[in-house]
Amino acid sequence: MLRYTLIGHPLGHSMSPFIHDELFRISGIEASYDCTDIPGEEFAEKTNDLKTLNGYNITIPYKRDIIPFTDELHESAKRYKSVNCVHNINGKSIGYNTDCDGFLLSAQSRGLALSGNVLLIGCGGVGRMIAIEAALHGADLTIAIIPEAVKAAADLCDEIHMLSENSKVRVKPVDSISGTYDLIINASPVGMYPKTDACPVSAELIGMCGGVFDVVYNPVKTKILQIAESFGKPAVNGTAMLVYQAVKAHEIWNGSSYTKEQVQEIIDKTNEIISGGNV
Repeated sequence: MLRYTLIGHPLGHSMSPFIHDELFRISGIEASYDCTDIPGEEFAEKTNDLKTLNGYNITIPYKRDIIPFTDELHESAKRYKSVNCVHNINGKSIGYNTDCDGFLLSAQSRGLALSGNVLLIGCGGVGRMIAIEAALHGADLTIAIIPEAVKAAADLCDEIHMLSENSKVRVKPVDSISGTYDLIINASPVGMYPKTDACPVSAELIGMCGGVFDVVYNPVKTKILQIAESFGKPAVNGTAMLVYQAVKAHEIWNGSSYTKEQVQEIIDKTNEIISGGNV
């Protein structure tokens, strides 16, 4: 039996085992997938155990810490300096970033284009990856930040211009944002359970946008998504991104492929579990 896990700390309840079990079931592959909570002081020691697996996923706070313990990095991992998927094959561990695939595939499947006037809220973790992807896709990008993120945002802008010197990117305080945007992306934790009444931008701003993508998936419908839907705007939560990054991992690990209908079924089931309060 093939063996896989998710590492992080603290993990709490994760939807990853359910999603990966569903993907293995559909592809007819006999495999186990579980969660491995690794405290920081045990991380280096535990990386040896990970080499006995067929592969594994990485979440906060180890997406960068795992890099020195891999033998090779795929281009996706090099670009973002972040690894969330490792494939152990032929005695080598190869690190990938499938978060980028998850974001792009979920946005594209909902008809949300990155080439227009894009407002990104937050620039840490997944926000950094989204900023780079948006810039490389030709977006006119505004990054909205809180005061504590000034240096991180400046460094990110420098990095984007190194990757694409003609990129259009600027940074503004989140409380000063105004205007019209084709797409608003919330890459901050604002609106996440249990603070579900919070919204990162005004209803007026949401009402003038073309659509909203929220990386948060618990609750299924955050405040920003509820407001977007009330204006009849396309509104996508982070569940699709979570599922699509897992789909990409299975493609890497075992060459598996899935139809849009099969992926959507898993997205729907995952949303049902979250809405039922089982996370």
